[in-house]
Amino acid sequence: MTSLRDLCELVRAPAALSVPGDVVAGAAAGGVLDRRTVGLACSSICLYWAGMAANDWADRHLDAVERPERPIPSGRVSPNAALGTAAALTVIGIAAARLAGGRRALAVAAPLAVAVWSYDLAAKGTPAGPLTMALCRGLDVLLGASPGSSSKAAMPSALTIAVHTYLLTALSHGEVSGTDPRLPAATLAGTLALTAAAVRGSAGVAQPVLAGWYAAQFGLSQARAVADPSARRVRDAVTAGIVSLPALQGALAARGGAPRAALVLAAAVPLARRLVRKFSAT
Repeated sequence: MTSLRDLCELVRAPAALSVPGDVVAGAAAGGVLDRRTVGLACSSICLYWAGMAANDWADRHLDAVERPERPIPSGRVSPNAALGTAAALTVIGIAAARLAGGRRALAVAAPLAVAVWSYDLAAKGTPAGPLTMALCRGLDVLLGASPGSSSKAAMPSALTIAVHTYLLTALSHGEVSGTDPRLPAATLAGTLALTAAAVRGSAGVAQPVLAGWYAAQFGLSQARAVADPSARRVRDAVTAGIVSLPALQGALAARGGAPRAALVLAAAVPLARRLVRKFSAT
């Protein structure tokens, strides 16, 4: 019988702490940070978890060789249960977006769901993979701004999160077998450039402090992967990229005029760090 822990592992539960910040950053930039943001964050989490379950369902045969300890190849979760979980979470996520943000939110959530499934079923492992994943995260930010009359104000934040996601996804290609040191070196350079862009138009102390915290966490782990591009070091760097993302989201929320929300987002970083010791985030 599938346990709750098995399902948490299937959907990479701790990694969901990196998701609400997309919506909050978008809502702050769009000037629509209110009660609706909570519902949209729940929608975002459901779609993220759906993508994780669909990912493992699509990779079940490959994981049987490369990662037999995962829930499906280990027999703890059946393929049908994983697929059903992914489908149910997708429906719930889209419905939550409609309830919280109306038609405008639905108009973003539906393409977001399509992008999530497209990555898992077709784009992953191809040159289009990192771009598709970046699109998912960019749309997630725009989901937060969707209740407003225009999402243009949230585009810079959406682009920032999308670039981070592109770098992280590209780096993740070395998780299983290791990689050439040039890959983490390139993603590290991209991370530093992204951090510099994120502190432009500084709005108080929180923005540069949180951006610097993000750069330190993700950047140091990538630097270690440059020195030792083994699979373990690359996995550590990818995990750091996921865990540190709320700090970057917080910096963007602060730039959007929501410093309190920014600090709340950043508080998820140490919690996520503890949780990934029990549940894998990658």
